[in-house]
Amino acid sequence: MPHPNPAQRMVDAARAWLDGLDEQQRAAAQLPWPSDEERRLWFYTPTDHGGLPLQAMRSAQQSLAMRLLHSGLSTAGYVTASTIMGLENVLDHVEGFTVDWGRERGRDPQLYWMRVFGEPTLHGPWSWRFGGHHVSVQHLVLDGRVQASTPCFLGADPAESPLLGPHLLRPLGGVEDLGRDLARSLDEGQTGRALLTPIAPVDIVGGNRSRVGDTDHEIRPLWDTFRGRFTEQRLADRVVAMHEGAEEKAGFRPSDHEAVTLTAGPKGVPAADLTTDQQQMLRALLEVYTGRIPDELAEAEAEKFRGDKLLDVHFAWAGGIERGQPHYYRIQGPRFLAEYDNTQRDVNHIHSVWRDPEGDFGEDVLAQHRARFHRNG
Repeated sequence: MPHPNPAQRMVDAARAWLDGLDEQQRAAAQLPWPSDEERRLWFYTPTDHGGLPLQAMRSAQQSLAMRLLHSGLSTAGYVTASTIMGLENVLDHVEGFTVDWGRERGRDPQLYWMRVFGEPTLHGPWSWRFGGHHVSVQHLVLDGRVQASTPCFLGADPAESPLLGPHLLRPLGGVEDLGRDLARSLDEGQTGRALLTPIAPVDIVGGNRSRVGDTDHEIRPLWDTFRGRFTEQRLADRVVAMHEGAEEKAGFRPSDHEAVTLTAGPKGVPAADLTTDQQQMLRALLEVYTGRIPDELAEAEAEKFRGDKLLDVHFAWAGGIERGQPHYYRIQGPRFLAEYDNTQRDVNHIHSVWRDPEGDFGEDVLAQHRARFHRNG
């Protein structure tokens, strides 16, 4: 039986993985606590996410790494993340097996990195991060509990792929459909408040910033969502062309940038102005974000929206509401921010992220921990 405390499950899995590495692997896999600058980095692009990649592990070590990833996700979250990783093979096919990112294979399902910060103990503090193209998962353990689980990113490219028979492979179908269902349920007055702009942004607005919510943010250029700078000019030029080409194709204007700016105060229609049925739809949508993590942790997150607490949560939309039209939505409330977009690759490329503007990477509880430590020291 798994241990009932998810923090203990993470400790056990992290120790098993680290103990199975050789000295050289462990040097890449583990950094001392807190290593703040690196610990607060996260990515969702096909770049070096930092740590030890699956590619550099033996099969048994890969299994232990996946056990650690599993400890930080629900069953549905783990299946979704694993499917997204496998999509790299599908994406390679979509792109004709020719995409070059300056490495041996452009799309590689083994280019997912695991890294541990500090020593895994129940008391902590320590954290771990798993990431690669379209997956970023991190957790902080402190004082016997998992204290933070954001940022948490899942994407899918392609968002929809054919399978044998009548069904499609849609790893994030629920994230898309529940958002659209809510948008389509809005009446004219609600839509007037929810709609940011008729043109969807070409990416999530917060990008991979370490902090959001403390100031206004416009869309981060694609080249800023990769680690460091490209050493090959051709790759830098390609990324610039991809970003600028996407905005030009969408017809995204300066006024649209302003409309979708991420602000500390939420935009959109508040749940207080939704009907009871629409509020239930919003709760279901929230659950596909918080439901990524283990059930015990997801239940604690759900407390943020219990009862009347939901009323301060806002829902905003940009773009069209019909399938096949570029679209974006945002859910924002106290201690919660979710962003979603499906605009690229002819509306077949999803990004979705869950943030806690006050507590990403556990910065709020770590500040309290440091204050208590210094006071008692």
